[in-house]
Amino acid sequence: MPTFNQLVTRVKQQTMGFTLDQASVSELAAPMDADDTSFTCDSGTVANLSRGIVEIDDELILVKTFEPTSGVVSVMGLANGRGYEGTTAAAHAANALVTASPAFPRARIKEALNDTITALYPHLVVFDTTEITYNAAQMEYELPAAVKDVWYVVAKTVGPSKISQPMSNWRYNPKARTTDFASGKSIQLFDAITPGQAVKVVYAKAPATLSAGADDFATVTGYPDRYVDLVLYGTLKRVLPALLSGRLQQQSVEATERAMLVSPRDISSAIQMNASLYAERLEEERSLMFAEIPNYATFQGS
Repeated sequence: MPTFNQLVTRVKQQTMGFTLDQASVSELAAPMDADDTSFTCDSGTVANLSRGIVEIDDELILVKTFEPTSGVVSVMGLANGRGYEGTTAAAHAANALVTASPAFPRARIKEALNDTITALYPHLVVFDTTEITYNAAQMEYELPAAVKDVWYVVAKTVGPSKISQPMSNWRYNPKARTTDFASGKSIQLFDAITPGQAVKVVYAKAPATLSAGADDFATVTGYPDRYVDLVLYGTLKRVLPALLSGRLQQQSVEATERAMLVSPRDISSAIQMNASLYAERLEEERSLMFAEIPNYATFQGS
């Protein structure tokens, strides 16, 4: 039952080779607010920082200077240097880690994780249900706005049998009149059903994305926890190409030196490996989805 923050950590470990490539870090000596234009780091480790981008929690900050004795760090451009590169300026607690020049910012990893989750639909869907009470004078009924497609429909039968009879003649209407059905989604039922009986509609919907760091993967997205490795492979194939983009600029000493040691072929191999693992797991889960929740053969009206 991993949380959003735990998924980010797992991706970062994969991209950094667990302990093989360690970032330069310091820590906040005092809390900082979202509008502060300077902050204080631990004086014993502030020298690990340099002018440029630092990361605190999910926020990127542009550093101008730092004072090695007091540990005071000044922000470049004052408020313009907070929430840098599209991140959100936020308050940070004392002892929060300050990472210098993060190779893979947490904000970008979170975006890639959510992009991967979103892209799983329609290959893998989230299942949900709704119930309708059948009315003999009504043939069309409203469905929730989240419905993307109807998987199957069953209706309760009269008597002690407790059978939910599969319905074979229905039609999903994704563009229903909003004057009649506020959600804009409806289902038309053409089979003979005893009035007052419950009709269960099993439908497919898209997954929800993660937001807060404490968001639980399964609870929020609707996907089972076994999809986590699939999402990680998909995220890695999205973030690793940034290493290739970094090789295109030769303005920093690190980029110039690393270009001679890590070839484009090595990076491409890592991307292809994760893409291959992603495709393999996606096919496995898609087959399992159809096996776990079989769809009834239906004739959907005309």
